[in-house]
Amino acid sequence: MYVEKILNAESVAVVGASRNETKRGYQAIKTLLDEKYEGAIYPVNPKEKKIMGFTCYKKVSEIPEPVDIALITTPASTITRVLEDCAAKGVFGAVIIAGGFGEIGHEGKKRADEMIEVANRNNIRIIGPNTSGMMNMNQNMNLVGIRDVPKGDIALLSQSGNMALTLITEAKIKSLKGFSYYVGVGNESDIKFHEYLEFFHKDPNTKTILMYVEGMRDGRKFLQQAYKTTKDKPIVLLKSGRSLTGKKAAGSHTGALAGMSEVARSAFERAGIIVTESSDSLFPIAETLSSLPPIKNNNVAILADGGGHATIAADLLSDLGVNFPELTEKTQEKLKKILPFSATVNNPVDVAGGTDADPTVFADCADIILKDPNVGGLLIVGLFGGYGIRFAESLSLMEEDAAHRMGKLVRKRKKPIVLHSLFSSEKPHSLHLLRYYNIPVYDSLDIASKCMGALAQYGNYLKSYHAKTNFVLNWGAKTKDKGKKIIENVRKEGRCALLENEAKCLLKLHGMPVSKDKLATTADQAVKIAEKLNQPVALKIVSPDILHKSDAKGVKLNLSTEEQIREAYDTIIENARIYDPEADIRGVIVSPMAEEGVEVIIGTKIDDQFGPVIMCGLGGILVEIIKDVSFRVLPISPTSAKKMIEDIKSVPVLNGVRGNPARDKKALKRLLIMCSDLIESYPEIEEMDLNPVLVHEKGVSIVDARIILKPE
Repeated sequence: MYVEKILNAESVAVVGASRNETKRGYQAIKTLLDEKYEGAIYPVNPKEKKIMGFTCYKKVSEIPEPVDIALITTPASTITRVLEDCAAKGVFGAVIIAGGFGEIGHEGKKRADEMIEVANRNNIRIIGPNTSGMMNMNQNMNLVGIRDVPKGDIALLSQSGNMALTLITEAKIKSLKGFSYYVGVGNESDIKFHEYLEFFHKDPNTKTILMYVEGMRDGRKFLQQAYKTTKDKPIVLLKSGRSLTGKKAAGSHTGALAGMSEVARSAFERAGIIVTESSDSLFPIAETLSSLPPIKNNNVAILADGGGHATIAADLLSDLGVNFPELTEKTQEKLKKILPFSATVNNPVDVAGGTDADPTVFADCADIILKDPNVGGLLIVGLFGGYGIRFAESLSLMEEDAAHRMGKLVRKRKKPIVLHSLFSSEKPHSLHLLRYYNIPVYDSLDIASKCMGALAQYGNYLKSYHAKTNFVLNWGAKTKDKGKKIIENVRKEGRCALLENEAKCLLKLHGMPVSKDKLATTADQAVKIAEKLNQPVALKIVSPDILHKSDAKGVKLNLSTEEQIREAYDTIIENARIYDPEADIRGVIVSPMAEEGVEVIIGTKIDDQFGPVIMCGLGGILVEIIKDVSFRVLPISPTSAKKMIEDIKSVPVLNGVRGNPARDKKALKRLLIMCSDLIESYPEIEEMDLNPVLVHEKGVSIVDARIILKPE
């Protein structure tokens, strides 16, 4: 309710109103006046009596009429005092421009905490601080000061004022699309991304949501809301802070923690969000998704007037996972009738000069191709729009006729057309007509292909929506009483790390395939346990003070004889005491040597933005160097677990290479689901590391396990 009242405010108090044209307090009022804001404007400045014809008030609380929001342009040091005054007036929300809060460190965080305490106590919701402002284009409420912002159906959320300015300028120059709202999210100290998303999901004036994100305060709730929103409206997002330098910049800019890019990207895509890593493609993708229907079958046809562009486009779309179906014989026969003998009539279609004298042939070809049941969308690449410039002016009218016909085709066939033109910068009328019909036109082949790929990606997501997770954790749903006791015993001893035997016991309670280990406290016990196992064994140190056993030389493998076992036991104990003389040594685990298999690592951790996440990858000593792993936010569905395995670049190793047998990926998938269930069962778990897990021809086995609890 509060977010809606703020974004649709009917009255604005400008705190820090000014006569100085360089001040934000002047620019805000001037813009509201120039753009004919429909609501009431109240300047606030104790030193002025009138500003631009408006009565100026000393305080917000002195304004005689109701005030919905306050645009606060005064320094950070004044904010809590201004908010207290706003509370006395019953103001719903505040847009706080000033920086100097969480993004500058300890002192700024203290100031932010004081600000939020005052706001919470008085039911005032805050946009920002450190925001460029916000706009409601339907009410002409522009609290940013950017002039001539085009109106449209794209809502923009950005943590950078410069990025917002870039996107708005791009829309003005290159598009007929525009914006319904803009919100500079800033530090996200109060109103969070997911709250804006909920509003835009319901807003009838918004068709697509465009986001520039540096960090999120509550990534989990954002994913939950995005999952609901993308079913009805596409979201396009650029997440910065992927590099170490970028993360530092994001931290200083917004005060938010930039999570690891692998986690963020996979999480966003599972929520149906179209993620781009290119700022140049951010607005074009949003424009395309707000203009055209998604591709329903992941199949795209290319229509070109030159082989080079067709080949490049095919490569680009293939990299994006788009399919190129063969055109039916009926389609090819129809194309042959209107194109020269030298034309290529399979996909991609190359007209081979067949449009040079008559560009309306493009519309004929487009109609034939879109009728093909195998085709879900059409990318046209090359010279269209420039025939009247390149060859003869008389061809321009033909191009305009073709543009009208292609525009109507999209509505008729309910399939998208995206066009790349070398002559886009020349602004011929034919390309303006295509844009009028909501057919996007780009001068970059790369961007045109990315836009087509986004239509396919969004269509694929909608097709499999039922198989997605809603990102809701069902804490404690499958907790076992014995498992709770294991954790309670660890807590009683003041530990956070489970011993390996405790960890494996917990895993076994939840059906996971762990080795038949026994704890030995003497060499004699170790020998007896090995005799009962009747196979080669491994010995590993057990100590709450030694988490990385190999670092302490606390592991011995492939032991068969009594002599080997006794010697190994004594050596391990001695090595552990040398490594840490104060270590609490509980004994040595005796484990049967596992049968041969491919080493895999599975781990879970708490991500700063999204909460519990799971990782899977090829294991071994090189895992931290090669980093061939995939991530998912928990919980995961069977579909997500399967895709997680497929995302590992070295998955062919599991499929069987160079004469080695294929490994049991289904068993690995089941294990991933069990791990997801385990983390949901025990909220106390902060980190889990199963390394190695051996994947056999049939089944899997967990060789080593480490579980760390959250500090109490």
